[in-house]
Amino acid sequence: MHYKLYYWPHIQGRGEYVRLALEEGEADYIDVARMPESEGGGRPAVARMLQDTSNTHPPFAPPLLKAGKQIISHTANVLHYLGPRLGLVPKAEAQRLWVHGLQLTITDFVRESHDVHHPIANSVYYEDQKPESLRRSGHFRSERLTKFMNYFETALARSGGDYMLGKSLSYVDLSMFQVMASLNYAFPQAMAGMQAKLPRLNALHDLVAARPRIATYLASPARLPFSTHDLMRHYPELDA
Repeated sequence: MHYKLYYWPHIQGRGEYVRLALEEGEADYIDVARMPESEGGGRPAVARMLQDTSNTHPPFAPPLLKAGKQIISHTANVLHYLGPRLGLVPKAEAQRLWVHGLQLTITDFVRESHDVHHPIANSVYYEDQKPESLRRSGHFRSERLTKFMNYFETALARSGGDYMLGKSLSYVDLSMFQVMASLNYAFPQAMAGMQAKLPRLNALHDLVAARPRIATYLASPARLPFSTHDLMRHYPELDA
């Protein structure tokens, strides 16, 4: 199968969770919006997909994956589709559902992480909701960050191995790597204070980063740097 990924070209964002799976699974794919606009790429390519009135199942937002004539939306849904096709999830239904549930929990957490710097509205600049962001960040670091990280650490501990499913890598391990990398960028002080409590998650991050295909991808221009335009952003005052 040849895949086409549609996501905004200037950030890692939610599309990065799909990219990591495509890279680890050695999928034949094109990151359409990373192509020049003159070749049908760029942001207009994503906009065209979202505005296509011929689609009887219109997607709400990217990332979108085009597989043949099928268009799949939502990060967790895309990964649920790709997992068995790329060998990134076992065949057993119970394990597939467990991995999907973990991915949905990651989706919840990523949203809460984003809302630290945009607690009022996405359409309002951070500078115009800074007081609310400062208040939100305190609750996030002391409550939500701790709750989610402790949960993921516990799930990994109970797996009986190095990965969320124990001995076998799945797409949720790739996503967990992305979560840890994003948090270390956005909240370095908060994460430094939690290091001793997250030995398994830290080890998982390093294990995934060292996988040959992932290491090659991370060292390539295709892996965009973190920035203050992304889902998780580093503002020192929010990490105080």
